[in-house]
Order: sequence, then structure tokens, then C-alpha cells
Amino acid sequence: MRKAFKFVGLGLLGLVMIGGGLAIFNQEKIARLMAVNSLFSEDKIVQNFSNMDAAFLSTTMSRGDGPVSDLAKGTAIDLWPEVQTWVAERHVTSLLIAKSNQIVFEDYYQDTQDTDRRISWSVAKSFLSALMGILVADGTIASIDDPVTVYAPSLKGSAYDGATIKNVLQMSSGVTFDEDYLDPKSDINKMGRVLALGGSMDGFTEDLTDTFTKAGTDWQYVSIDTHVLGMVIRGATGRSIADLLGEKIIAPLGLEADPYYLTDGYSTAFVLGGLNLRTRDYMRFGLMIANGGEWNGSQIVPADWIENSTKPSAPTDENAIGYGYQWWVPWGSTGREFMARGVYGQYIYFDLDRDVVIATTAADRQFRENGVSRQNVDIFRLIARNL
Repeated sequence: MRKAFKFVGLGLLGLVMIGGGLAIFNQEKIARLMAVNSLFSEDKIVQNFSNMDAAFLSTTMSRGDGPVSDLAKGTAIDLWPEVQTWVAERHVTSLLIAKSNQIVFEDYYQDTQDTDRRISWSVAKSFLSALMGILVADGTIASIDDPVTVYAPSLKGSAYDGATIKNVLQMSSGVTFDEDYLDPKSDINKMGRVLALGGSMDGFTEDLTDTFTKAGTDWQYVSIDTHVLGMVIRGATGRSIADLLGEKIIAPLGLEADPYYLTDGYSTAFVLGGLNLRTRDYMRFGLMIANGGEWNGSQIVPADWIENSTKPSAPTDENAIGYGYQWWVPWGSTGREFMARGVYGQYIYFDLDRDVVIATTAADRQFRENGVSRQNVDIFRLIARNL
């Protein structure tokens, strides 16, 4: 069994305890650790988010041999003053707006370019949900009510033993996991160091043993749940996520550029947040989802999976934000409204009743401040209402 690195402490000297002695990380690992330590610094965050393969191991996915699919252009709009203010305050780096399958606005900010492949962060979770839907529909995965250990037996005896695929899709695994990005000792930051130093994400996950409630009882956003979904898919197919996603979703979409995943030291894709695409390619994925999984005459993702996965089915608190199968449902939603959402301001937002899709990337270091998430949704709703 591959195990994650066990850290006593991580300084820039790169010293780690191994078998009671001291070993010095090689130069590449030291460079990656230093890059991670400054990943979100104010003067570097924008550039870093366009060049994540410089800080982490990565694997490229082929966009396929087909032509780039067309993004139809509609009548261009000017941004309303409230939206212009939001772009500046929230450190937006790109913004695309589509109405009725036509692009009506596109712009890039903070010296980013339309060719930049921007980090998705947790927007990647919704891509994995779509891949899961394909595999359930074709019978590769028999049922989302199956325990995750049916397909990922190495999780037996871990905190995930007893959780179903559906529990994990809904972030109701009951697994204890500290997601505080501002605490260097949190689980999410320990995981980031495992990733940066070439450890095993599978090993890190298998070592989790604590739960706070029975699986399926309560909702708590636990990013490592998505890695478990990746383990399930790899166990069911015997293939890597990069290969599968590339074949099943990326190639049929006709993207402009090859996407890439960040990986651990075993070439395992960082599926919970490591996908990197151009913003127009995020929009292609969004338009496919908005059209019930159909793109250029082909059914890529089953329509019923999209309908079910974007509903607020998880056991969230009443009046709280809703959650489906790795998709968010905004507060107070009364229509067909949902979104993929990532830290630091990454979104693909859908208002299907108004036929609007919005794809945006950002480098918002204040993304966790009170009211910011609601402000973002309010801006998306304002755009949708006024188109």
C-alpha cells in the first residue's frame, strides 16, 4: 500500500524525518515546496494560477484530433456598473457570459490572456461528477448506492469504510477533515504538501480514520471525498482519470488547448481541484451541461444524470446553500439554477430558465470573507436577469 509522507514539520530547508535519520529533499522537491509556500501571495497569485504546472507535477490530457468546436457569438453587451465594480473588487481574471448558447461578453483582466490555462480548483469536482454519470449509465459502475469499498477495496478499515458512492458524491461521508485553508496544520494543507512533495494521495486518503457522524447523516464539505470518487472510478475501470476524462468528455467537446491535471508522485490526478483549462473551454463544458449533456449532435453526459446531480439532494441545513452530486445550488434558488464553484473565485454558473451560463476565473484572496460568496451569486443573478 502506498502511503503519504508523514510530516513532523515543513520548513524551507526541506528536512524530513525518515527512518530516524535526516534526509535532504532534492532540489526539485525543495523548489516545489517553496512554490507552494508562496502560491497565494499577493504579488504572485495571478501568475501562479495560470502556471500551476510550474509548481506541481502534472499530466497533460489530449484534446483529441478533432476540430475546435465553434462558440457562436451573439450581440455583445457592455457590463453594468455594478458588475464592473465586482470585477475589480473580486480580482476577476476572466469573464465569459453566454445567452442562448451564444457568447455575448468575453474579457480578461490583470494581464491574463485568453490562452492561459487557469486552475479550476473545485470546479474540477463537477467535471468528475459528469464522468461518474457516464460510467453509471454504461454499467461500469453498477449503482451509486454501492459502498465505495466495492471499487476501492484499499479503503476498507479507513474512515470511508461503510460510505456509499452517493454519500461521497453528496459530501455526506461523515469523514473528519479540516478544510481551513488559513491553518497550516489543517488537513487540506497537509494534503497540499503531500501533493507538492510527490507523496501518494491514495495513501493519504487511506490513512484517514476519524468520522464525526454516520455516513449519509449530515452534510459537510470535505474535498478529499472527491479523491475517493476518483479511486472508485479508477478501481472500476483500471484506467487513469486523465485518460477517461480525456476520452469521454474532453475530446468530444472540441477544446482549444490540451488541458492538464496536477498529479501526485504516482501520476494520480488531483481530481478534487487540479484541472487546468482555458476559460473558453470551461464555457464549452458549461454549455454542454446546460444543453442536457448534448454537444454538436452527440450525447456526452446522460441528461438524467445532469438533472439529478444538479438538484439540492444532499442533507444540508435548512435555508443553507444546497448541494447535489458535486454541484452547488445557490441560496434561495427557485428555478433551474446551479453552479460549479472553486476557491479564490472560480465559477461556472447556470440559470437554465434564462438560458444563461457564466464562466469566470479569479485570484480573490478574500474569497472566504463574510458575504463574498453571496455577492458573487448576486452578480451572476443580476447578469442573468438583465440579459
